Amino acid sequence: MSRRRAHAERRGRRGETLAAWYLRLKGWRILARRVKTSRGEVDLIARRGATVAFVEVKWRNTAAGLELAIDARRLRRVAAAAEAVAPRFVRTGDVQRIDVLLLAPRRIPRHIVNAWMP
Repeated sequence: MSRRRAHAERRGRRGETLAAWYLRLKGWRILARRVKTSRGEVDLIARRGATVAFVEVKWRNTAAGLELAIDARRLRRVAAAAEAVAPRFVRTGDVQRIDVLLLAPRRIPRHIVNAWMP
């Protein structure tokens, strides 16, 4: 792995850890982190009551970089991965959704609820 890629990997893991803490403070229970499937990866899977959120986390060095951090292609990949793992985490009667959490230094996290609606 290149030095640049390793640095990006560490930043991504740090962002996911911060996102998990943020969600916990908002009353969510983290069910899983970095769930990989052949269809993609889900960064965080969280539950609050009867809602299960499959969360894509994006960390950027600047708030301006967050505006381009998520697009339809990335959301489709997360949705496909979520569909593959949903039976492990979603119970009958639960509501499931795809959320995005955007993080940058010295900024309040931006939580986009239900970011993907096919």
